[in-house]
Formats: sequence, C-alpha cells, structure tokens
Amino acid sequence: MSEESSLYDRIGKEEGIRRLVDSFYHRVLADPELKPYFEHVPMDKLLAMQREFFAMATGGPIVYSGRPIRQVHRGFAISHREFQRFVERLIETLDAEFSSLTRQDVLDLIAKINLYAAEITNDTNVDG
Repeated sequence: MSEESSLYDRIGKEEGIRRLVDSFYHRVLADPELKPYFEHVPMDKLLAMQREFFAMATGGPIVYSGRPIRQVHRGFAISHREFQRFVERLIETLDAEFSSLTRQDVLDLIAKINLYAAEITNDTNVDG
C-alpha cells in the first residue's frame, strides 16, 4: 500500500522549494508594482523565511520560524490588488518551472496562500 505523496514531495522537496522561491522572487522583483516593496528588505533573510513558509505550506517537514505574518507585513500598505499580483507571479512560476504539477496542486497551494490575504493586506475591501 503506497501513501499519497505531499505537494512538498512532488515539487522536489528541499531543492524544489529552493528553486520555487528563487524563481518566484525573480518574477516578483521584475514586477514594477511589486519591486518597490522589497527595496530595503534583506533578501537573503527573506528568501530563507519564504523557503520555510513554502515548505510548510506544501506539507513538508519544516516549520516556519519567522515572525507572525501580520507583524511582518505591517506598515507596507499592501493592497488586495497587489497581493493578487503576487499570487499571479506564483502561478506563473509554478506553471513555468513545475510542469509536472497538476492544476489541482497549483490551486491547492494558492488556496493556502490566500488564507493569509487578510494578514498581508491592509484593505478592508477585498474586491480591490
């Protein structure tokens, strides 16, 4: 009897998560609307925290050790529209770099990310 593999396994475990985060942030930083949010952010630290976050979100054995998400994003005035652009860059990355994933895999990960929208954005109107 075989166990169903986690999304973490299907992405390629630790190396796949590293590739996901690196490629994803390459796209995020190339986006003129998103790039300004990262101008004064220590990227090495951010990428390490994002690797933990995505490993956890995909069902991996790693626990996110960063500050609470609401606290991290406080003061950035991120709109729901900008959050959606961020998610769009993630979908682009998954589609381009992880073609072996199913559409359901992608939707499942996006659903997990969307759980944090209220903690990341400062909008009261989620319609953007």
